[in-house]
Parts: sequence; structure tokens; C-alpha cells
Amino acid sequence: MKRLILSSLALSTCALAMAATPPTFSTGRLSAEVKTLSSDAFEGRGPATPAETRTIDYVVAQMKAAGVQPGGDIVDGKRSWTQAVPLLRSAIVGTPALTLTIDGKPQTLTQGEQIAVRAPTNGSNSVTIADAPLVFVGYGVNAPERQWDDFKGVDLHGKIAVVLINDPDFETGKGDFGGKAMTYYGRWTYKYEEAARQGALGMLVIHETAPASYGWATVKNSNTNTMFDIVRDKPAEVHPELEGWIQRDLAVAMFKGAGLDFEALKQKAQTRDFHPVVLKGESLSAHFKADTRVITSHNIVGRVEGSKRPDETVIYSGHWDHLGVGAPDASGDRIYNGAVDNATGTAALIELGRAFAHGPRPQRSVIFLNVTAEEKGLLGSEYYAANPLYPLAKTAGVLNVDALDPHGPARNFTISGSARLGLLDDLIAAAKSYGMVYTPDPKPEAGYFFRSDHFSFAKRGVPAVSFGSGNDWIDGGIAAGKAAEDDYTEKRYHQPADEWQADWPFTGMARDLQLLYTVGNDLANADAWPDWSKDSEFRAIRDRSAAARK
Repeated sequence: MKRLILSSLALSTCALAMAATPPTFSTGRLSAEVKTLSSDAFEGRGPATPAETRTIDYVVAQMKAAGVQPGGDIVDGKRSWTQAVPLLRSAIVGTPALTLTIDGKPQTLTQGEQIAVRAPTNGSNSVTIADAPLVFVGYGVNAPERQWDDFKGVDLHGKIAVVLINDPDFETGKGDFGGKAMTYYGRWTYKYEEAARQGALGMLVIHETAPASYGWATVKNSNTNTMFDIVRDKPAEVHPELEGWIQRDLAVAMFKGAGLDFEALKQKAQTRDFHPVVLKGESLSAHFKADTRVITSHNIVGRVEGSKRPDETVIYSGHWDHLGVGAPDASGDRIYNGAVDNATGTAALIELGRAFAHGPRPQRSVIFLNVTAEEKGLLGSEYYAANPLYPLAKTAGVLNVDALDPHGPARNFTISGSARLGLLDDLIAAAKSYGMVYTPDPKPEAGYFFRSDHFSFAKRGVPAVSFGSGNDWIDGGIAAGKAAEDDYTEKRYHQPADEWQADWPFTGMARDLQLLYTVGNDLANADAWPDWSKDSEFRAIRDRSAAARK
């Protein structure tokens, strides 16, 4: 990636002069915090469960002990430790009745096996669909700026759209959607939103491991439990009545039953010439009720107040939630502990808070934002960014931490996605003093840029990155790092097996935090502002608030 000349720190010599020697981060404390947060006692840290209260109490106690001050909602004239986040909570009651009919022959589908349907978040407390026709709509993309329309005027009212995951470019790596790098059009969240805009009764996303970047176990575990959304005035405008996923093998059988070739139509969908195709003689029926209510979850917010410009902020963010208690794995374990994802990030915020509270006081305020409901669609960060406690126009940057590596140190680091901004230049420059280099996201096709909490800020123009631990381990090189990553993705990611391990040294994470502290501390003592590259889609949004930063 070509280096930019946007670096706020390069433009501010005083910032470098002020840079403090980074503190040493305790591997023992990091391990103990991750162990506690991911223990069975915390029941997978599900939002709006007793585990939320337990998690908040623990994190707040640790931040207090670290010397951090509360930075949340103002209650009785004082800052509290939390920001209230109202959410729509929806959980399927009992077992959903799901039937696929092909050529007049009904076939019962089992939730979590061939299909994974989500509890409704369109404002309804039940789903009642009888014999809805099925229509294949390719990748489900409507992108006028790319002269691309997979719908081409098809009437989807009363029908279920069937759609491929990722972008039209994924298979070939070439085309109008960034090649292998996923655009927002490839995310399942966009596809459901577009289905609602097109008037579809529902949408089923066809799961394939490579373009999704995760296996069916992740789909099942993420979509068959309790769903959440921010409270919307008109939820049906962004959520169809039925949202779900189906296994690829089932999709192939559906296409064959309609006299169609799945692979041939998939290839056709990669072109502008694609037109929607009705799966003739096929329909889907779905019947289930949902326990739907508005609940209040909470973001945890700590603060170290700036000495000279306290109204300007630097944010460290990361989510405290995980999947809670869900379907049992093969061993019968039902607690999704979330040790790496994201007890590591929560522990990182606590220890970064300790470092700032005990170090030289920064000129800008530093915020430690531990958000809720990331696993439900970045909802805690979305709520904060829509209702900021500190103005986004004067937020200098966001450094997000999500699923840090508890193993040994690496020679490199990465970020989620391929965004180009000065904040990345700052990381690259600071990493040199730790013998680390930047490695671009090795899987841009996975769409990680849209899957972490920094995105809620980025789409509003705030310079934001999600830091990722490196895979070129000092002990074992890339082979060892990649083997561990692949093992985690296959066996632990969004599964009960994501548990604390006694042999994790946390030495790599401790060094990653030194790098993150250095960049955040320098930025908190700078008078310049990072920005996006001139060709970034987020640059114009940021520029509109430039007057507030003069």
C-alpha cells in the first residue's frame, strides 16, 4: 500500500517531542482479566441478561482501580460509568416450523441444520408465511453508481429472495466491486436492508464458507439465538419479515428441483446481464412466534480528562459482549465464553486506561469505550456514534481493539480492511520502534472493515481503524501464526470453545498495547487532526465538519 502524506503526527513535531516512554503492560493482569471475563460465571456476556450486570460491575471496578474516571451519561449532574443503549430484543419462542416445497413435495427444514432463520426485528412478534414463492436475485446488489442492478424491476412482494453472499467480484477477483476486497454490498446486513427496500417478504442468504469467510457453525450460532437491533421508527423499512441463511447443498438441491444449474446461475450473477430467476414450483412456509420487547443495554465509558483541550477526544473502543448461552456443541457446552472475542479487547481497554491514568496527563481527553451488542450488528457503537457523548467533529481518531492475539509477539500488525487514512500512517511509523511492520489485511474479501465497531465511526467521517495482531510470529513465523488463526476460525470463533487457556503468554498482546498506547498518546498530545485519503469515500463526510476543528 502506498504511503500517504496525511499523518497528523508527521505534521506535528511537538507531538513527537512529547511522546512518553510507553509503559510496560502486565501479562499477568491481562491473563487474569480475560480469564475472569470469559469464565462460565459470566455466561458468555449476553446483553440484557444477568451476565450484563456482572460484566459491567467487573469492568467498572477494574477501571476504577486503574484510576480511570467515569465518562458516560450525565446523571444528577455527574458523569456515570455507562451510556444507556435502548435496543429491540427478539427471541424465537419454541422451535420454528419451516417447510420447503419442491414440485408439490413438502420437506421439513431443521433450524440450525439446513437453515438458520433469525428472530424478527421488523417490529413483529411472529412470522407467518405460507407457500411464498422463491426468487433468485444473484448477489442482491442495487448500485446505481456502478450501473449495477440485480433486481431489474422484479416484484418481490409476497416472495422470498434467495441471494449469494459477498460481491460479484469474489470468484474472479476482478470487476466493479473492488476485486477480492469486499464492499459493503457484499455484507449480509446490506442484503437484508436491500431486500426490505425492494419489498421482499423475506431473504435467504446462501452460505458458502470461502466467500463468507467462516463456516456454517458460525452462521448457526450467530443467527439462531436472541437478535437485537437499535430502536427504529420504521423497522420494516430495513428488515423484511423473514431473514435467514441456507446451506449451499440445500440451495443446489433447490435450483436442481427447479430445473436450474446453481453454478451456471452463480456465474451469470457475476455480470450486469443477470436477471432475477423464479425457482418454479418451489415455495417456503415459516411459522413461529417471538418474544419481542424493548430493553436497555449499556456501553461502558471511562475517561481520562485532557489537560489543555478536554473537549477534543481520542477514543479507544472494543466490545464487551459475546453470544451468551446458546445451542450446545458436540460436548454439550452451551456457554459461548468469548475469550479472544472479545474479552481480550475489554482487558486491553482496562489496561490502556490504567496506562493513561498513571502516566503524563494528555492534552486531549482519552475515552475508553467498551460497547454492547457488537455481535448483534455493531449496535452499541452505532448508538454511540448516532448519540455521541463527545462530539464526533472533535474526535481526533478511534483505535478499535477486537480479538487480540494472546500468544507471543509478532513481527507485524494489520488492520481490518484496506482503508487509507493518516491514522494508519501513525501506526506504521510508531511500529518501527517495536520492530514491527504493517501487513495489509490478508483477507479483504472477508469484509472485516464492516464487521468491527470502528465502522460505526468511519461511516460518519471519523478517522477510525480496527487494530489486528500480526501473524508473522517471532517464534514460528507466518506458518505458526496462520496455523493458529486457521485453528481458531474453524474450531473456536463464535463457538463455546473460545475459552481462556492457561498456556497463553499474552506477551504479544502486551507489546501490541505498547504500540496502541504510543499512537493514542501522541495523538492526544498533538494539535493536528488525522484525515482520510483524498479518494476515500469518508473524506467528504469528515470535511463537512472541518469548521468545528479550527
